[in-house]
Amino acid sequence: MSFTLPIGASAPDFSLPGTDGKTYALKDFADAKVLVVFFTCNHCPFVIGSNEVTRETADRFRDQGVRFVGINSNSVKTKPEDSFEKMVEEMENHKFPWTYLRDESQQTALAYGALRTPHFYVFDEERKLVYTGRAIDNPRESAKSTVNDLDRALEEIVSGKPVSVPVTNPIGCNVKWEGQDAHWMPADACDLV
Repeated sequence: MSFTLPIGASAPDFSLPGTDGKTYALKDFADAKVLVVFFTCNHCPFVIGSNEVTRETADRFRDQGVRFVGINSNSVKTKPEDSFEKMVEEMENHKFPWTYLRDESQQTALAYGALRTPHFYVFDEERKLVYTGRAIDNPRESAKSTVNDLDRALEEIVSGKPVSVPVTNPIGCNVKWEGQDAHWMPADACDLV
């Protein structure tokens, strides 16, 4: 059974440092009509393969009041390249159009039930969950992707329609939990790179 946040649940609050030197809580995004919280990282090939598609989606919906918040909860003991310093470098190098936060304690990932990187959660104006899962059907090789579930969900929300497919399976690497070594988790592409 999955422990991820169910549709209709309220967005769990957080207080996390951002790569821009500020600390952010849920209330800091109160001006967003729609809030996309997604669990991501620096190293995962599924994240790297789909970051530019996520950028396009964030850019496309920005004027319609949609804000994106990326959260990196991976243990640096498992993946040193997911350190806060590397996150700052990542944002300096790529200038992604989202706020990038570090969840060192992993409490935020636990509260949301983050399963993979990337894993998207879309909240409406009341901060109720209306979509969770993947963005595209082939995040590792986005050029081969044929479905963009995140785009479709956002299109429906900003048009005032219910989300037609509110839950999909996130595709990506397992979140790297503190104190859990690789053989505890099902093998995936990220454990091999």
